[in-house]
Amino acid sequence: MKTKGFNWQILIGFLLSLFAFASVPMVFSQWSVSTDYRSLGVVLFVIAAIFFVIGLRRAFSAERGKFSKISASILTLLSCVVFGLFVYLAFFMATALPKSAGVPQVGQKAHDFTLTDTNGKQVSLSETLSKQKGVLLVFYRGYW
Repeated sequence: MKTKGFNWQILIGFLLSLFAFASVPMVFSQWSVSTDYRSLGVVLFVIAAIFFVIGLRRAFSAERGKFSKISASILTLLSCVVFGLFVYLAFFMATALPKSAGVPQVGQKAHDFTLTDTNGKQVSLSETLSKQKGVLLVFYRGYW
């Protein structure tokens, strides 16, 4: 006897893995709170894997039909490919970026530059150093 009922665990796992792949670089990397967005992606993939384990056990039970087994296998394989692509892009390609030449190191004196402050006034590093004992420069990778 074949049981009826949709294997929603497999579908949730697949949709969650697609969400993890697409949203991590597009959504989570936009928030300053989520600076380590690769870890967020891995967490989402782990949750998706839990759904897959539950769904695969259900799909390959004795009372399920061939369609259930085949569709569960295909969605699981596609999710594994998506996860592999995520790992490749987020961990291997990101580390292959070239080093920035001329970037000051910690404790090294920075080159003089001029920026506009919040009041619209031009402020230079040398001018600020002449008025204050020191300046802390923070390099933030973000979107403005």
